[in-house]
Amino acid sequence: MKKKVMIFGTFDILHFGHFHIFKEARKLGDEVIAVIARDATVRKIKGRRSFHNENERKFILSHINLIDKVILGDKKDVYKAIKEIKPDVILLGYDQTNFADKLQENLRKNNLKTKVVRAKPLNARYYKTNKIKEYLSRFL
Repeated sequence: MKKKVMIFGTFDILHFGHFHIFKEARKLGDEVIAVIARDATVRKIKGRRSFHNENERKFILSHINLIDKVILGDKKDVYKAIKEIKPDVILLGYDQTNFADKLQENLRKNNLKTKVVRAKPLNARYYKTNKIKEYLSRFL
């Protein structure tokens, strides 16, 4: 049976930090499933829209060979994908806090033995989407 690893994110304007997460996820299991934040969720959490919409982000990630399956998160239940897929491992980004606070509680409530792992940053000073957008804004 394949060991499933699930990652979550907006995955907007991909950079080396994202690929670091994809590679780390691949090391943890046989199948990597990426759950993409819905546009409404991005607006709610970040207070702005993403550069690429949810379908564009899904299309882009579906062409990355480190990822086996790409799905959009649920509009109402952010934990729905976990309950349906039942991953063996969830890999969170080093700075990922949204929904992580209730993750363990949700796993217990659904009797899931999913291991939660926190990735180490590649170089947070450079490889963070808001830093890249800030840098690019100087040229636009």
